[in-house]
Amino acid sequence: GKEVARVMLVFRLLMGAITGISLVVGGVGIMNVLLASVTERTREIGIAKAVGARARDVLRQYLAESVAIAMTGAVLGGALGLAVAYGVAALMRSQADVPVRAGLSLSTVLVALGAPILVGITFGLYPALRASRLSPIDAIRHE
Repeated sequence: GKEVARVMLVFRLLMGAITGISLVVGGVGIMNVLLASVTERTREIGIAKAVGARARDVLRQYLAESVAIAMTGAVLGGALGLAVAYGVAALMRSQADVPVRAGLSLSTVLVALGAPILVGITFGLYPALRASRLSPIDAIRHE
């Protein structure tokens, strides 16, 4: 009773910590990719701003890219996670006669979709702001 509940709590906390670390590492990776993208596309950003793109247009573009990268990772990771969960459950049923089933709930799906959006916006904000604040003249001159 109490021991099982305590073990489950420790397991959940451990898994939550691992998940949190993974989200931060993924977010830093997204931020680095976008910062490199801003540097590589500085001229393009300058030309876009010179022909009428507003700072918020550039900001939205980079935030959209950040969320797209995060969602792609989430979809691929989710598919891999589901495959592993169902595979391990099937293996446990066949090899150890343990009545274990992998489950998927609506709350899990919502968290799996919400977390990457939040990570994409959070870690994409700095590169997006940096891109949106570029001066068109300096950006066009950039080599």
